Parts: sequence; structure tokens; C-alpha cells
Amino acid sequence: MGSQYSLQIGGAETGTVRSQFGALCWRLADTGIEVLLITSRDTGRWIIPKGWPMLGLAPEAVAAQEAWEEAGVEGEISAVRAGRYGYYKIFAPATRIPCAVTVYGLQVRQLAESFPEAGERQRQWFPQEVAAGLVGEAELASLIAGYAPPHPGRRTVIIGEDID
Repeated sequence: MGSQYSLQIGGAETGTVRSQFGALCWRLADTGIEVLLITSRDTGRWIIPKGWPMLGLAPEAVAAQEAWEEAGVEGEISAVRAGRYGYYKIFAPATRIPCAVTVYGLQVRQLAESFPEAGERQRQWFPQEVAAGLVGEAELASLIAGYAPPHPGRRTVIIGEDID
């Protein structure tokens, strides 16, 4: 049976938390899992591709679309969420909105050279442990560090859930 866990962002009590969907882009290398991180447009911090819900698209399809637009990723998205994390989206120095990001694993098959935000972001592969240490949100770091790709015969582990 799964258990609920609390995201570490304020605003939930007021109903002002906004939903986003993100992609944990990964590939299998000789040394283990590597995670693709991108830079944010405003501060240059290392993040994962994510964005707002899109009318007519399932959450995992939104995550895959954002991975394409922000990182040029083509691959296979999992329909099972890998986990969630919270952060504050800063719109102006005095305006920030709490967001809850549901994350889906996306196995990268190919990286395009040309994609919508190519000139606005950098992208780089990191070993899983290194990627976890580079992101600023503790919950996202934990999600990256604990991510295990699904494979046939094994239930996908969702960070924050108890495993029967």
C-alpha cells in the first residue's frame, strides 16, 4: 500500500499550488545511469525539463513535450510517475508561486541538434549521483538519486511510496 508524503513547499494550505509535469531524462551508460540536466533560462541553475499542463495531453505526454522543447530529447516516456517535488516558480523579485512537479522517467534515444529552446539553454549528461548533487531542490535530488528505470517483471518504484 502506498503512503502519502508532504512536498516541502508553502501555499498548499491556501490552494495556490500549481501543477507542472517534468521529465527525468536518462540513458544507460557503461558506468550506470546517466541523467540529462538542462539550465534554467533565468539563473542558469541545473534543472530537469518541466512545464504547465497542456489541454488534451496526458501528464506524461506533457513531460515528453517539454523534454523535446527544452532539451531536444526524443525517447520513450513512462506512463508511471517516478515521483514529485516542490519548488517556487519566480516570476519577478516579489512574485513566486509554489509548484508541485510530477516527474516521469524518459529513456533518451536521441538528442536533436535543433530544437525550440536550443539557443536558450545548455544541456549535459551527468552520472546519476552527480546529477542529484547539482539540482537545487532537495526533493528533486532525492528523486534523481533513487531513480531506477522500469524493466519487464519489476514494478516501478515511486519515491515516497512503501513497497509491499
